[in-house]
Parts: sequence; structure tokens; C-alpha cells
Amino acid sequence: MKTEITADWQNWIIDNLARGCAPQSLVEVMAGKGFDPIFANAIVFHFSNGSTQAVARVPAAAYMAERPRFPMEGGVIQTHDRAVRVSARVNKPVVAILDDVLSIEECDELVHLSKNKLKRSTIVDPQTGTEEVIDDRSSYGTFFTVNENEFIARLDRRIAEVMHWPIENGEGMQILNYKIGGEYKPHFDYFPVADQGSQVHLKNGGQRVSTLVMYLNDVDEGGETIFPELGLTIAPKKGSAVYFEYCNSQSQTDPLTLHGGNPVLKGEKWIATKWMRQGRFG
Repeated sequence: MKTEITADWQNWIIDNLARGCAPQSLVEVMAGKGFDPIFANAIVFHFSNGSTQAVARVPAAAYMAERPRFPMEGGVIQTHDRAVRVSARVNKPVVAILDDVLSIEECDELVHLSKNKLKRSTIVDPQTGTEEVIDDRSSYGTFFTVNENEFIARLDRRIAEVMHWPIENGEGMQILNYKIGGEYKPHFDYFPVADQGSQVHLKNGGQRVSTLVMYLNDVDEGGETIFPELGLTIAPKKGSAVYFEYCNSQSQTDPLTLHGGNPVLKGEKWIATKWMRQGRFG
């Protein structure tokens, strides 16, 4: 088991503590990544007691839950062309596991259209707002612009109906491919307003408010979506999806939506992701 910590892991701990994550959830993530649990507990405790200025610099904002955008009752969402089934929900934060969001043929077509366009995935640098490649996100991806063609337009309309948010507020659909060992360490999808680099992205459409992650294949082993604060693990299932929302009408963001992708242990993983913004994007 690991008993040494890199600068990247230190920054990950500091950032997530600053955003309001429970220390115990960070310990559990680290233990799951091969750290000795006693060591992980000690190092998180060290940072959570204000041992660095970074923790004190970005206080966690309070988040007040409001009426969800996503319907919290009923087992079926009827879109213009498809019945999407709700198989499970979490009320706080708002999370829903959905079946039949995409057909098998639609999943295969998205993979087919994406294979020759893949590039190494990036994240937003918290200081500059530029796109950066990091080890924590070991995937390859591409984008389709909103309504790029007839096929994508049909999916964009259905996804907007599932997410109960306007099509024009959505970012272009992102396709990601993870090979063996590929993972995405726990993170937030919203842009932390305390990070200087976030301001560049908030100018176009405002804050992200919700996410839909759609699974385009069955993963032989690994690749689960995890919510460390909830103890929730979701295995990839072709055509299914997980929805979650994290921004209220006051632009407060919910740190309980910390989430990540476990390493792929066998086979590969394909997903499509849609992010919605407060206002019109593009």
C-alpha cells in the first residue's frame, strides 16, 4: 500500500476540502486507489485542520436545495421519440439512474462517428481557464456541436427532454473513451467561482447546472461511476445513463456531487456526456 503522496494528490485533497467535501469521503477514495487507510486518514486530517493557506482561502459555500429540475416521481420519462425508464433516484443530491436513454444502434453509431476524432481529454486549469492535460483524467475524447447533424439533433432533443432543460443551454455532446487503466479521479462538473480560471467559462452560458452521463458499451470489468460522498457506485450498462444536478437558482453549487470514474480493468469504456448551463450556451 502507498504511504507517500505526490503534489497532484496534495492539490486534489486541498481543492476538494476547500469545496466542502467531507474528509472521510476523501480518505475512502484514497484507500480505494491503493493508499494505506491510516496514512490517508492522517494526511487528509493534516490538510483539513488548515495546515495550508489554500484550505482557508476558498471557504465552502452553503448549498440550499430547491425544487429539482428533474422529476422526482414516476417511473417513465416520455420524450418525443422514446420512453426512458427511471430505475433509481437519490434525493440529496439529485441523482437518477436511467435505462433506455439510447438504443443499442444509437450507442454503436456514436462510437463509430467518434473513433477517428479522438484526442487526449483535458480539464480547465483553475488559474488560467485554459484546457490542460493531466494524469488524473486518462481518457480520449471528442465533441459534437449541438444539432450538428440530423442524428445528433434527434439525440440533443431527447436529452434536453430527459434533463428538463432547454436544448440551447446545452454544451455540445462529449464522447469519451477509456482504455485499460483509464480513469477520472473524483471531481466536480461545475466551475468553482473562487478559481480565477472559471471566469472565462462562466461568461458563456453561466454555471453548469446538471450532467447526463450515457454509457455507450458494457465494460467487461471496472469503469464504474462513483459518488464518494454518497457511497454510490454505478456500473456501466449500454444505453443507460446517470443524471445529476448541482446548481440552484442562487448559483450555489452542491459539493455532494463529487464524482469520478473508476479505472477500466478489462476491455474499454465509451461514454457520452451532456452538460447543461444556466443560460444559452455558444
